[in-house]
Amino acid sequence: SRDAAASGCGISVKVKGGSLDVHPTEKALVVQYEVEATILGELGGTMVGERKECHKIIRLKSLNANTDISSLARKVVEECRLIHPSKLPEVEQLLFYLQNRKKTNEKQKISPRDLTPYAGVELDEEANINNIDEYVELLYEDIQEKIRGATLILHLARNSDNLEELMQNETALGALARVLREDWKQSVDLATTIIYIFFCFSSFSQFHGLVTHYKIGALCMNIIEHELKRYDLWQEELQKKKKNQTLKKEHEKAFKKYQSLLIKQEQLLRVALFLLLNLAEDTRTELKMRNKNIVHLLVKILDRDDEELLLLVVSFLKKLSIYLENKNDMAETFAVEKLARLVCCNNEELQSTTLRLLLNLSFDTGLRSQMVQAGLIPKLSSLLGNKSDMCILYHISMDDAFKSMFAYTDCIPQLMKMVFDCGEDKMDAELISFCINLAANKRNAQVICEGNGLKMLMKRALHLKDVLMMKMIRNLSQHDGHTKNLFIDYVGDLAAQINNEETEEFVIECLGTLANLTIPDLDWELVLKEYNLVPYLKDRLKPGSAEDDLILEVVIMIGTVSMDDSCAALLAKSGIIPALIELLNAQQEDDEFVCQIVYVFYQMVFHQATRDVIIKDTQAPAYLIDLMHDNNAEIRKVCDNTLDIIAEYDEEWGKKIQSEKFRFHNAQWLEMVENRQMDEAGEPFLYGEDGESFVGGGDILDRRDLFYSADGIIPDGAISPEFYVDFQNGDMGQTPGYIGR
Repeated sequence: SRDAAASGCGISVKVKGGSLDVHPTEKALVVQYEVEATILGELGGTMVGERKECHKIIRLKSLNANTDISSLARKVVEECRLIHPSKLPEVEQLLFYLQNRKKTNEKQKISPRDLTPYAGVELDEEANINNIDEYVELLYEDIQEKIRGATLILHLARNSDNLEELMQNETALGALARVLREDWKQSVDLATTIIYIFFCFSSFSQFHGLVTHYKIGALCMNIIEHELKRYDLWQEELQKKKKNQTLKKEHEKAFKKYQSLLIKQEQLLRVALFLLLNLAEDTRTELKMRNKNIVHLLVKILDRDDEELLLLVVSFLKKLSIYLENKNDMAETFAVEKLARLVCCNNEELQSTTLRLLLNLSFDTGLRSQMVQAGLIPKLSSLLGNKSDMCILYHISMDDAFKSMFAYTDCIPQLMKMVFDCGEDKMDAELISFCINLAANKRNAQVICEGNGLKMLMKRALHLKDVLMMKMIRNLSQHDGHTKNLFIDYVGDLAAQINNEETEEFVIECLGTLANLTIPDLDWELVLKEYNLVPYLKDRLKPGSAEDDLILEVVIMIGTVSMDDSCAALLAKSGIIPALIELLNAQQEDDEFVCQIVYVFYQMVFHQATRDVIIKDTQAPAYLIDLMHDNNAEIRKVCDNTLDIIAEYDEEWGKKIQSEKFRFHNAQWLEMVENRQMDEAGEPFLYGEDGESFVGGGDILDRRDLFYSADGIIPDGAISPEFYVDFQNGDMGQTPGYIGR
């Protein structure tokens, strides 16, 4: 410790050495120490005391792989009075750690601090924080002196240790903000340098308020917009001179000048955009930028060729893309079309960032369409090793309109190779999900099943009991033609999985696959008997016996096998039809269940044996009549078709069905006829003068004299509802049948 005292009173300053540590990013030691200052009174008493914790950074520029650690440690201890000699072993240990520490990021993020000095701002002199007032004075001179003063302050600002002190100097910061606001159009170098200084502050969240206070963000937005307009003017001028052959030399001269101007402009854009990107950490500030069309400005810059500038712009857009309004702006400006050219660039970091931005955008249906139109499917197919790329393709494959496009790229063969390379390891969710989507398209399914494709997929799915792989196989099985016929060889393997020992999820997919196999030559009766499936199917029809998804697949499976005459008879004898009716009662609110159960009845009424059981031994026709006017169009359609067949084969049910259809189609007329209310005048409407009803107490449908013909009421009662419907449909002269809809 050191003491200093005057004759009367004095100040006692004590410095206590503290702990040692390594700098997290640099090759440097950090010494933590404490300073205690005490003011002593005339009689030696303590009047005021203050204690402050400080730290000192010892940068070790000479430290490398060949440095002698022991010698360097002794030198550090000798030159730094804050480190006690007894800590020499600790210093050696820390130096050894620094010498062998690996860089966490081989490729550090591009930052304006990494930029090489641009023309006009190189300095031979060393900047000193103690001379800050002199540098501020230079800001009141001509442009070149202003650039020199701003550059010296920039050298100070690039050292983060100086930022706290610079922040306290309101004169310097105010002068810098004023010069930028007044003179940025006069010199790109001056504007770049001053924005660079404020960027150094923006790198730390605690200084964002300072940058905002001087309205540097808004000024940067104006500067960027102005520079982009200048760029458009340069382009127009160059195009004019290029088209005019007489100005060829002028064009070459102007192009060289343009290139030098472009370098400086892109330097300015980079620094300004980096500053805005830092400030955009605050969502309120980001909203202000959005209101000033930041997205439109960024998308315009995507036409540039400078990869570092492009990386910054794409990173900024990626950050903005998580908000709906910004995403919509990107859609309006056709950002996807401009991003498409960056997908196959040589800069890995730019490519990766572009893919992550496209992934954010791919959640929007309209933007996925833009991606397809921009030709991204072939480009992305060549980059399947990238996870972001896989996810983008997965999102595109969700749209049925785009699924078939994958068949004309090398995407599917690559996917199949990746699937088989997994062996018995768990497959990435993105990979198998993408495959499931592609398998839903007929042309893709054909490519997937080529060679031993289906065989290998079945082998993996059955061996590993892979539910997602079986879901992919199920999608493959839905396509008619050659692909579906390939599954005949695997019917037995799939049927063997239908038991209580397997997981419900796996059984659901196996049942779904079998249910898709509507192949005429397939002997379903043999399959049901050999694998004893009928008891399993019947047990699963009981409400609550399993998850609804499994019960529904069982119903669909029964509908498929009921296409076979002998199978339908086998199922009818087992008592499955009453079980289906019971399930229909339990699930009458679920349209999918109702539709599938009615479809089973539809299949069964085709066969004599099951048709008789349904018509004579069950109340299935009555349920179908109730469902004939269901709100669901698909249910109505299947019901109508089923009832048409029943009406054709059973006269009694045919009359009931005919009558119900007539009632439904003429409901308004029947209501009018049956209404016995008096009109407002109190005069009888449906009653004679003696008060006797014209209709009487019988059924309105028995009064044939009340039915209309084309010319009016038929008085002799000879026309039936059937005749009327046939007349209206133009079916006169044909064999009378049931009433159609």
